[in-house]
Amino acid sequence: MSQISESEKWLVRPKPNPDARLRLFCLPFAGGTAMVFRTWPDDLPLDIELCAVQLPGRETRLQEPPFSRMTDLVPVLDRALRPFLDRPFVLFGHSMGGLISFELIRHWRRKGDALPLHLFVSGRRSPDSPCRFPDMHDLPRGELIKKIRDYGGTPEAVLEEEELMDLIIPIIRADFSILETYKYYEEKPLDLPITVYAGTEDIRTTPDELEAWRRHTTASVAVRNFSGDHFFLQSVRDVVLQALSEDLSRIMP
Repeated sequence: MSQISESEKWLVRPKPNPDARLRLFCLPFAGGTAMVFRTWPDDLPLDIELCAVQLPGRETRLQEPPFSRMTDLVPVLDRALRPFLDRPFVLFGHSMGGLISFELIRHWRRKGDALPLHLFVSGRRSPDSPCRFPDMHDLPRGELIKKIRDYGGTPEAVLEEEELMDLIIPIIRADFSILETYKYYEEKPLDLPITVYAGTEDIRTTPDELEAWRRHTTASVAVRNFSGDHFFLQSVRDVVLQALSEDLSRIMP
């Protein structure tokens, strides 16, 4: 399989745009898929090409084992994205996707590669802020489903469908294993702007944990708050995309 074909397994591009001035790579939350971002291009500037990352184990990649460690995922994701880094780009990651984005940028910096113009992290505390919640990835099935229900974002009809949960639970375990086994290692701060999006009712983050992103770059940091809980991306989608469009227009090369 060619490198491009391998890369295309990792990326969903709802509206391919060979003339785009900027590429926007979007990374999903734990248990999430590229589907979360499929309609976003309808509400973003026309000269931006959205590339949604499709992690293994879901949708078109259902037969592939999901990653369960950040250190295993990042180098493979680097190789997959490389053919699409031929123009200015930015990263947007929600929750788990924000943490993956941060580590991917640090990986690129260690290698001396080109870096994004901007990092958007959404619904995610700073990498060095300790988790305030107990681990989920190794819970028995019944307890894990209860935690997923409490976490929100998964329809009750899905939680009650046994066969569907048989497909979803391995992904949830793997994704939360990425988060819960992650270890932050001190490196010098990045040198690129960071914008933090947050839900005002999100119990997974605190204002101090969001402000702590300022420790991780020598450039500017902005925190933008939106009405909603951890899944404000979905509940106030139009408001988020309006804000993102404004932010991207200012970044556009």
